[in-house]
Amino acid sequence: MIAGQGLLPGPAEAALFATAVLVLNATPGVDLLLTVSRTLGGGVRAGVAAALGISAGCVVHALSAAFGLAALLALHPEAFRAIQWAGAAYLAWLGIGLLRAAWRAEPPAGNQGAAAGPARGAWADFRTGLFTNVLNPKVALFFLAFLPQFVPTDSPSPTASFLLLGAWFVAQGTVFLLALVALAANLRRLSANDSTRRWLQGAGGLLFIVLALRIVREQPAGA
Repeated sequence: MIAGQGLLPGPAEAALFATAVLVLNATPGVDLLLTVSRTLGGGVRAGVAAALGISAGCVVHALSAAFGLAALLALHPEAFRAIQWAGAAYLAWLGIGLLRAAWRAEPPAGNQGAAAGPARGAWADFRTGLFTNVLNPKVALFFLAFLPQFVPTDSPSPTASFLLLGAWFVAQGTVFLLALVALAANLRRLSANDSTRRWLQGAGGLLFIVLALRIVREQPAGA
């Protein structure tokens, strides 16, 4: 662990923590891809809803890591794999919905696909962001491995320090995702063209399916 003052690390360690979080947020993955694809497909409202859903999922993971659920997942590979497969299935379902929409040259209907139009509703986009994050047990294990490194050794309450660092991680990640929404919104005009929209849907669908396959091929530590 890194020494610090009080519940949070000192200035140097805090700067290191903020930099590490930024690098992790900017690394291409499911959360980044979902935020961009929903913004391109449904506009700012859809992108913001998905980003907030992802942040809510990070809150769940931070709490579970703080209170031991992530440790249980690390100790029981079969539970890890069950959640991992559920997450992969959900990503594959989203990807298939996008591919079907691209093939039919129309926005996916109802709850199919991650790039449905604005009529899909903010709650559906929030739910998509929440589920894709919560159903990725690697996020919980990441919190368990990463946050303790920045809990001050002299902290009067390590659990409180862990929760504060988790809140910091979620807040900084949310700001990053909202900035990503703003950036993607400026590019959304490209998807007004029907052929461009179909290409974006098809590419997004393939990427989600690739991510799903990558998830099921990964093995939990100690498996």
